[in-house]
Amino acid sequence: MIIVKSTNELSPKELIDILKARVAVFVVEQNCPYQEVDEDDYSDLHVCLVENGELEAYTRIIDKGDHITFGRVLVVEKFRKAGLGAKIVQATIDEIEQRFPKQPIQIQAQAYLQEFYASFGFKAISDVYLEDNIPHLDMLLNLN
Repeated sequence: MIIVKSTNELSPKELIDILKARVAVFVVEQNCPYQEVDEDDYSDLHVCLVENGELEAYTRIIDKGDHITFGRVLVVEKFRKAGLGAKIVQATIDEIEQRFPKQPIQIQAQAYLQEFYASFGFKAISDVYLEDNIPHLDMLLNLN
């Protein structure tokens, strides 16, 4: 089941489950110490794939004014290799189309995932650069 909530709509358990998963993937697994929880978390939308009360996959949507972005895309380790990454990204794009019609979606994708995001229609709009010592590139999807 896909659940979309703003930060202030999350229960304490939901918030802690999300933050635990994000730190596990983006800080611990990727061996990348950085400020994982940030100012955007006050006002973003959390897209969660939850089954039997357990978080399986996650993204967050951020309204940047002139475009929408999403990030922190993850699948909890024990649920990987089941196509949930594609499922959560498609659900995120669908949510953006519904809430922010015709707004472009610009993301910072890890470079190794360029083909994955291209499969949803994203196009590279930058060269590869390092973000927290991980190769990234900017990608854009225009929803017309």
